[in-house]
Amino acid sequence: MIRSVRPLSALTLALLLAGCASYAPQPLAQDPAVLAPPLASVLQARAEAIQRPWLAPVRIDLQSPLDDAAVAALAVVNGPDLIALRTRAGVADAQAFAAGLLPDPTFSLGADKVLRGPDTLLNLSAALGFDLNALRTRALTRAQAIAQARSVRLDLAWAEWQAAGQARLQAARIRAYQRQLPLLRDSARAAAQLADASLRAATRGDAAADAAQAQRLAALDAQTRLRTLEQNLRDARQTLNRLLGLPPDIELALVDAPTPDIAPPPLNALFAQARAQRSDLAALRAGYAAQEAALHRAILQQFPSLNLTLTGNRDSAGNLLLGPALDFTLPLWNRNRGNIAVETATRASLRAEYEARLFQTRADLEGARQALLLALRQRAAAQADAPALRQQAAAAQAAAARGDLSQAAAETLQQAWRDRQLLLAQLDQTIAEQRIALQLLVGAPIEDTP
Repeated sequence: MIRSVRPLSALTLALLLAGCASYAPQPLAQDPAVLAPPLASVLQARAEAIQRPWLAPVRIDLQSPLDDAAVAALAVVNGPDLIALRTRAGVADAQAFAAGLLPDPTFSLGADKVLRGPDTLLNLSAALGFDLNALRTRALTRAQAIAQARSVRLDLAWAEWQAAGQARLQAARIRAYQRQLPLLRDSARAAAQLADASLRAATRGDAAADAAQAQRLAALDAQTRLRTLEQNLRDARQTLNRLLGLPPDIELALVDAPTPDIAPPPLNALFAQARAQRSDLAALRAGYAAQEAALHRAILQQFPSLNLTLTGNRDSAGNLLLGPALDFTLPLWNRNRGNIAVETATRASLRAEYEARLFQTRADLEGARQALLLALRQRAAAQADAPALRQQAAAAQAAAARGDLSQAAAETLQQAWRDRQLLLAQLDQTIAEQRIALQLLVGAPIEDTP
């Protein structure tokens, strides 16, 4: 009989050990993987598997110009910051899993040897304990952990939306800078030619020295504007590559996107959609629900905590004893009032934070909406006489070619037309940036607004 018990005990022990987790070290990498050139196949697989309400699966080809959808998809699936946030979100999921587990029972075993006396047997005792208080609050603990995990996931969704918007914002700036660059180069070249001609004329005595000085300062200003734009373009490219998780030496080609003249919806419609669409507001609501569960659990914990223990004993005389034991805390002085006060104050703080976020959202929406309307009005005003100005510049250039007008006068009109083109390009950039900013505040593409 003893031989048959040993294999059974060994099998039971093996099964218990098989259910245990094992440890395996995972050292940190010396070089971050995101700094290596990503494989096109990996990016394409990630972009095709993306599932977001505001972003459909797209095709990624780094050798071809990318549109805004591809830029946003790359930022979401390959942004290093978002990859880290998604990994951290797994901690909240693990906490929610842990909150749903039942507490393990406790077991104790003891033996006492009689050193002097008539009895010769060992005094053996064993106890099996159950934490009933954990069972009482298990549902609330699990509800709190699930709500917290949902809050973390919603915060991650908000971070993805913001990262996609920032990537689109940098793409819009790159397009605007590329549009302005040839205009500033022409302005710098023309200003340098006029400054050189004025300097030669002043040297011959055919022009005043102050006129030559004015042309020289104009040429320096044109060069400064050109260098500033080139620096801004370089910074925008590097920022975009960082948001997309690409090496800094990659120069992406972007699809030219037209600037729509659509006016934004009314503030009340935008605010209503922001309350329904913004995942950061939903995350705050989930966090508030988690705090409600925490407060409810703290109130339940003011009542006596129960622990049930089943004890078995064989004394030194050979008597066998078996019986339950119940222990609990008497709620006389503490009654968990400290924790209840903390959880109540935390709930009030979260409620105030949510109301403040709503107030800030409405104010930001109105600010972005008014900025977009102002930029649209300014562009309409700048476009009103743009055709006439272009015709004057063309006529002046033709007259200068015939010798009917000085080259300096013709170049002045040409520069006036270039300045107008620069103004229109800058206003287009402002409109594109304000439209993206409005979308970021709403939490959804502005075309989907009512």
